[in-house]
Amino acid sequence: MPDDERRPTKLLDQLEEGPWPSFVTEIKKAGEKNPACNDLLQQLESSYEEKRGHWKHGGMVGVRGYGGGVIGRYSAMPEQFPRIAHFHTIRVNHPSGWFYTSDALRTLADIWERHGSGLTNFHGSTGDIIFLGTNTTELEPTFNELTQAGFDLGGSGSALRTPSSCVGQARCEWACYDTMKLCNDLTHQYQDEMHRPAFPYKFKIKCSGCPNDCVAASARADLSIIGTWKDAIRQDDAAVAEYAAAGLDIRRDVCDRCPTRCMDWDNGKLTIENRECVRCMHCINVMPKALRPGKERGAVLLIGAKAPIVKGALLSSVLVPFVAAEELEGTVNELLKRLWDFWDEHGENRERIGELIQRVGLANFLDGIGLDPTPEMVAAPRDNPFIFFREEEAN
Repeated sequence: MPDDERRPTKLLDQLEEGPWPSFVTEIKKAGEKNPACNDLLQQLESSYEEKRGHWKHGGMVGVRGYGGGVIGRYSAMPEQFPRIAHFHTIRVNHPSGWFYTSDALRTLADIWERHGSGLTNFHGSTGDIIFLGTNTTELEPTFNELTQAGFDLGGSGSALRTPSSCVGQARCEWACYDTMKLCNDLTHQYQDEMHRPAFPYKFKIKCSGCPNDCVAASARADLSIIGTWKDAIRQDDAAVAEYAAAGLDIRRDVCDRCPTRCMDWDNGKLTIENRECVRCMHCINVMPKALRPGKERGAVLLIGAKAPIVKGALLSSVLVPFVAAEELEGTVNELLKRLWDFWDEHGENRERIGELIQRVGLANFLDGIGLDPTPEMVAAPRDNPFIFFREEEAN
């Protein structure tokens, strides 16, 4: 559709109202350089008017030698919006911790303006850099320029998705292991599993340096690697007293909000029953100058989180309660081999590993991967999504 015939976007324009940033504004800016973005807005306006989507998902598109990294996207209205008849998405593997130089960002932007819409998403839900919208003929040239600049494609489809991590020890004092190193090493080690889909469905690995879980691994990752400590919380009584003197209500804001009530404030003294601590980080977040993670650091490995796509959402559950930081990479590699072998043999099409555990039962799953059960796997019957009781068994 020629620019001079472009329809107004009255519904989308409402999304520019208010003080917050608007994706509509950004797409309009991109449309000044690339008219495909104007077609994108007009098709979206049609979707808002008709209350139905106008995208078709399908078609095998990609780059040579790779089975993933490109998501095919086609307009269902190509005659009306020819500039977005093809509007494929490219996933670009991000650096660990999402650290970029300004030169790297300019390089990525220049490549995408030459070959695509110029629209980007930093970052997708898995972590990848998302290049939004290009024609099939531009996929290979984009890929060639990306690789020449030192970048690679991320994962898509029934494959290992691009591992991601928080900034970890690069900037965070709470990080209990080197998240960026582990993420980088896993990414390089499992290139085939990322680029050549061969799994029953997607598999995500996310590395969080502490239980604050800044990459939301426990809600989204099939394998969550979350930093923790094995010994007692380090406590500075003088600093605790300073917080109290400054007006912090330690009983109300710290002790009463501890999920296991393992803390007590009595006569100006804070005591912690560390055997009952579940490492939630609440007390440390409230009093960071007084409380710190212990010195015996490592990570807990959790299994089975996912968003509600085919079936309902799952939060991850403890699989290995503690692995020392220096043993972490070797343990993860051995565990992944066992998990993938069992999943490959018993998983159904489009079944995440958490759903497989629900179907076969936790006991059978542990037996299948050769892992002994531990009490940490089940804190309480109703807290673990993999444990179910029939009504007659509960009575």
